[in-house]
Amino acid sequence: MKRTSSILALGFAGALLCPLVSNAQLPLEPGKKSGLGVTAAYEGWFRNADGSFSLLIGYFNRNHEQTLDIPIGPNNRIEPGDPDQGQPTHFLARRGWGVFSIRVPADFGKKSLNWHLEANGQPIDIPFTLKKDWEVEPLRDAAQGNTPPTLRLTADGDAHQGPPTGIIATLDAKAMEPRELAVWASDDGVVDEYRASRAIDPPVRLFWSKYRGPGTVTFDNDKPEVSKEDGSAVTTATFSEPGDYVLRLQANDISGNGGGGAQCCWTNAHVKVTVAP
Repeated sequence: MKRTSSILALGFAGALLCPLVSNAQLPLEPGKKSGLGVTAAYEGWFRNADGSFSLLIGYFNRNHEQTLDIPIGPNNRIEPGDPDQGQPTHFLARRGWGVFSIRVPADFGKKSLNWHLEANGQPIDIPFTLKKDWEVEPLRDAAQGNTPPTLRLTADGDAHQGPPTGIIATLDAKAMEPRELAVWASDDGVVDEYRASRAIDPPVRLFWSKYRGPGTVTFDNDKPEVSKEDGSAVTTATFSEPGDYVLRLQANDISGNGGGGAQCCWTNAHVKVTVAP
């Protein structure tokens, strides 16, 4: 079974940071409410059916309360190549698991990409490679056979499972007017025997959050309950100003946030919202 530990990923990141940032806080140091940096968290890589690979990436906002907006540019860039590789510009407090992925070609080989982040004056650089030790299986847990929850933006729409793979839907909205967000969620119901006492009902938990965008996004309920009858879950989002936004929809089954660090079995999906004045 291929696996990785995100704790190890952060430890690896910390080891890289020491020579680069003398005042960088290491992952095991006590956190603070605000004023600290954001560390990229390399979850690992996985194989695609066409022979290409996907790099799975999250982050660790060391602040307990401070959310940060870091636009694409000098302080939030991936290199070499296009500095915008779909990474977030809005960082919630604490840990974000597998929030985006980057597809690289089959001949990527020993090349690497680097994510440069600077928050609260603390610059951090983390590389992503295809080293064998970082291979993960986010779509099926080999030990239990568990798979990620399935998300649909319409009752009979296309299904999305596992790591984010671009924008799954595009919606329209008007600034300062609530915009309904409906989703249909389901799960295979496979229960890890070691987590049986923590079984959840319904078996999927959802979480909406801002991922990108120029203004504030306010959700009526950012964790809407999934209907036991048809799997639907509805909330609203209100956007403070016009522009292009991306929302992140996270779905967890019994394995919990980040799959308990095993990179399976959770789902993240990105929804674009174009907000008019």
